[in-house]
Amino acid sequence: MTRTIDLLVENHGSICLLRPVSDAGREWCTEHLPEDATTWGGAIAVEPRYIGPIADGAVADGLVVR
Repeated sequence: MTRTIDLLVENHGSICLLRPVSDAGREWCTEHLPEDATTWGGAIAVEPRYIGPIADGAVADGLVVR
């Protein structure tokens, strides 16, 4: 069984973009990330040092992160 990707991480060097690509991913971001998080092109801009713990938290909650 193939699982749907919920969050896509794009590493752009000095910034990472966390892109919710499923309803579950969008709901998780709404519940776990600050309302005033910086967005860019439909993704949430995250400093590279924070992306690991955010992705780990999403995976721990059952989401698929790539």
